[in-house]
Parts: sequence; structure tokens; C-alpha cells
Amino acid sequence: MEADEGEEGGGGGGRPGGGCGCRGVRSCLACEAAAAAAAPPPQESANFVYCPLTGFAVGEQQSEFAGWAFPFPGVVLLEDFISAEEEREMVELMDQNAWKPSQSGRRKQDYGPKVNFKKRKLKVGDFSGLPGFSREIVARMRRYPVLQDFSPVEQCNLDYDPERGSAIDPHWDDGWLWGEHLVSLNLLSDTVLSMSFDSEESLQLFPAGLPKSGQMHSPESLDGSQGSQPHKGLGRNTTNGGTVRPSSARTAPSKEVAVAIHLPRRSLVVLHGPARHRWKHAIYRKHITSRRICVTFRELSAEFSPGGEQKELGEKLLETALTFQGTPV
Repeated sequence: MEADEGEEGGGGGGRPGGGCGCRGVRSCLACEAAAAAAAPPPQESANFVYCPLTGFAVGEQQSEFAGWAFPFPGVVLLEDFISAEEEREMVELMDQNAWKPSQSGRRKQDYGPKVNFKKRKLKVGDFSGLPGFSREIVARMRRYPVLQDFSPVEQCNLDYDPERGSAIDPHWDDGWLWGEHLVSLNLLSDTVLSMSFDSEESLQLFPAGLPKSGQMHSPESLDGSQGSQPHKGLGRNTTNGGTVRPSSARTAPSKEVAVAIHLPRRSLVVLHGPARHRWKHAIYRKHITSRRICVTFRELSAEFSPGGEQKELGEKLLETALTFQGTPV
């Protein structure tokens, strides 16, 4: 989920004197200091907040969209997916292996095939499977209907630290190799997944306190899985203790809309459908306040699945992945 496909399969690089893994337009505090940059990249402020209880994006109290909401399908947020003890053990095992410099102030550990996304080529290379500590995590995922057929073929651990200016710019994950579901486990600290919609379309907004019949959905009806309780401050927007009820319909240019998905520590988030394919996702510096590790799991696309043109290669990759005997590549 939180990866640039041109980076995660290839590695290496970095700006001269930067001491980092940044290339192209991406940057971190180290390379900006080396280049005497005037300012860090711009960071959008969210004007909507995702409510996992309803499946709606709700207008922020202080924004021009207060009192308005719109459906935001394709997100499943599972709080406390692992225990504090499991988190401690996972991080200790990760830290026994080397972390490689990555772009935008992150560090990474890859468990997956070697990929060139621009040329659409991949090979097994040194890939020996997902790490052993992920076996139970994958089995637990499959207990939820939205992930009951999920078979990850790649795991990417990303280490974020505020002192390095860690972040990831708005992007879509590749759709040639990676499939429908993007799954990330958020470790060590809370953060925010920022969603943006770069389109000329308009979004239909609804009064936040007066959803029409059938338009407010529970997490179960959206994704067939149990959702979490909403983040504090989510839900209906109120003024003086009453529900805000704008009197007329409204639309908003999608380019003006930014949605914040609050990710608690040890939570699991799944993106699929519109949240996977239409909305870009990002992690901004301002939302990294202490060390944070993101563990992202990806499945194969249809091209590498049964019936696809490269099904044989896909079968080989999946068989290797699910041995759970891997080391970082």
C-alpha cells in the first residue's frame, strides 16, 4: 500500500550527498538539507474524516464541508488486530534484520519478487517467502469475509521516523502485478492515511445528520466484516449540541476533497474497490510523530492468477510466499 512501485522492486539510488534513498521528485529531511531546499513538499489538510462505523466520510467541524458527508466504500478498519505482546515480538524480529534506505525518509525490508514495474518484468530472484512471524497474521486475516480468499505474495515492512522526515506522496499501488486488496498493519504509533481524488468529477454530498434510507451502511453491509468503533470526534457534526442539517443538496469538486482515515496503533486497514483503484493514498510527515512501522501485504492480479496469462509464474510465486521461510531480499 505505502510504496512506490518503481522503488520497492529495485532499491538503490539516492541523491549524491543525501544519505538517503530518494530519487526523482521524492525527498526527505536529509536530502532537502543537502540540497538546501526552501521547504518540504506541500501537505494537504483533510476536510473530511472517514467514519468506520457508518462507512461515510464526514465533513470536518472547522471546514467548509461541516455538516456534510458522502459514502466512502472500500475501506475496512480493524482495531487491535494484534496484541501489544505480538507487536513487540514482531518489531524485535524485524530489527534483527537490516533496514535498507528507501525514498522519502523511510527504511524498508522486502519479502517479494524482484520487479521492474516500468518494463513490467519480474523474476523470483532471491525471494524465499514471507517471514515466519506472518503465518499467524495471514491466518487471522482470512477469518474476515473481506479477506477470506486473500493470499499475499509480497510483504513490505516500512519504517517511518520523524527525524528522517518519513512520508509517502499520494499514489496508487500498481495494478499490473498487485491485485484487488491492499492490506496494511500499523505498528508502534497512531497515524493518518490521507486519501485524495485527482479527478474532474463532482462528489454528491448528503446532510451528515440526515442520511436517506439505505445510504448509511454498517461495516458489515459494506464489506461483510466487523468494523471498529469510530475515531473520537467522528460521526455526526453538531452545533450547540444539535445535529447540523443543511437544507439543500450539494456537490463538491473531487479535487477539493481530502479524506483522513485515522489508523490506531496495532490496527489493520484494507483498501479495495474505489478506495484501492480511484482514490490515491498518502502518509504525510505531520502524521509521523514517533517511530512507526507499516507492514503491507499484497496479492497477485488476475494476470498472475488461475486463468491469467502468467498463471504459472503466479503459482510459483505464491507457493514460495506461503512457505513462510523468507528473509528480506
